[in-house]
Amino acid sequence: DSTAHAFMFNLTPCTMMNTSVWQAVLTWIPRSDIHFLKVVFNVWYDGAKALLWKELLCSGADDEYSVCGTLKGETLVSAFDIKGSRIKFPKGNYSVVVQGFSDDSENNVVICLNFTMIVKQDAF
Repeated sequence: DSTAHAFMFNLTPCTMMNTSVWQAVLTWIPRSDIHFLKVVFNVWYDGAKALLWKELLCSGADDEYSVCGTLKGETLVSAFDIKGSRIKFPKGNYSVVVQGFSDDSENNVVICLNFTMIVKQDAF
């Protein structure tokens, strides 16, 4: 829906240089039960798509993430590590859209975030 959501996302450390693991904390009050959750990250740089990443977090069976099974109206607070290979981001402004879907067809949006990431120096 178009109503503002109570949502907070923190990423530590802010710098991405020489860091193999980032710590993230998500706080959110969903407006529907979370049994299925597919997340899609889109990143644009100078009007061109720089990254598209899709991940199925919750499928309703044997889910490993704490967000899975959260009921409508519950406050979800989840801390997790972000690991893996890093993408080199040249200096500049990036438009980032993160969407969460309650179906695999990506028709039913449960959350949508649109923000600007500013890279002040070439970073990994």
